[in-house]
Amino acid sequence: MALGSLRLGNLSQEHIVLAIAVLIFAVASATLPGFFTPDNIVSIIRSVSVLGILALGMAIVIIGRGIDLSAVAIMAMSVAWYLQLLNDGMADAAALSLVLAGVLMIGLLNGFLVAYAEVPAIFVTLASGSFVFGYVRSQLISQDAVPVPNGHWVELFGGVRYFDIPVEVFIFGALAFVIFLFLRYTKWGRYVYFAGDNPVAARNVGMPVRPMLVLRYVISALIAFTAGLLTAASLHSINTRVVNSTLLYDIVLVAVIGGIGLSGGKGGVRNVLFGAALIGIMLNAMTIIDIPLIYQNLIKSTILLAAIIIDGLLNPRDEQTAQQGDI
Repeated sequence: MALGSLRLGNLSQEHIVLAIAVLIFAVASATLPGFFTPDNIVSIIRSVSVLGILALGMAIVIIGRGIDLSAVAIMAMSVAWYLQLLNDGMADAAALSLVLAGVLMIGLLNGFLVAYAEVPAIFVTLASGSFVFGYVRSQLISQDAVPVPNGHWVELFGGVRYFDIPVEVFIFGALAFVIFLFLRYTKWGRYVYFAGDNPVAARNVGMPVRPMLVLRYVISALIAFTAGLLTAASLHSINTRVVNSTLLYDIVLVAVIGGIGLSGGKGGVRNVLFGAALIGIMLNAMTIIDIPLIYQNLIKSTILLAAIIIDGLLNPRDEQTAQQGDI
């Protein structure tokens, strides 16, 4: 099982990415007014937290040789539905249970179609994400932006700080640690790497490849819901238009540029942390420079395209082991 990716001398891709992030941070601190201030540093960390949480879910799926393009739709629409139910007067426990059941159902559906129907993940999750957005927006909520009810725990949670650091930063750190333990020290976590590296070999030695695929998409959906709750807590509302933003590309960018190979079986939590740090610092610096959003998106898309090309050259997918299955 290969855990490395791009190497330059004795430096791995993750170390190169970290070095670039530190370099950009140092240059921006020295040249951009207002960059190296306590408020801006907290702003960078806060923005990286939600992006990083979403990237953690994406990383689990990509390491297992898949992709989840429905993550942002699940994040926004599930929380929007939850808040709509609360605003309509439903009890919190009932609303949360109903929405969690919906999130689990979408995760199970994604996993089942990929694992058992053997539909390519990119098409399954693209279609499910579009369905979730369209159905929730047309049938379950009444407006694009759904506010958090006054005095609700989500609103109160958004104001929690420790050492003047928003609570979502600590949740990101805790979630990253839990996923690190899962991938590194549990049997099912190691199965993710084995199945991603060579699904046929994993199947032949008796690993539950298909159930593991379903589990990965369920985990991704639950992580997306968590990120949505944190977003709503921070903004006191959730705007469903984020589904049509570039957030999904930012998530993939964090994972790929951090060193998680799209061919599967490579990478880990550390790659997500380094990738999120680089993208967070870069986006913050571009915002301070006042680079127009269209050019920011052009820069990000160029970096993503370059990262995908480099990943394809360094980690080619073996067509002989590209099949998925289970005994």
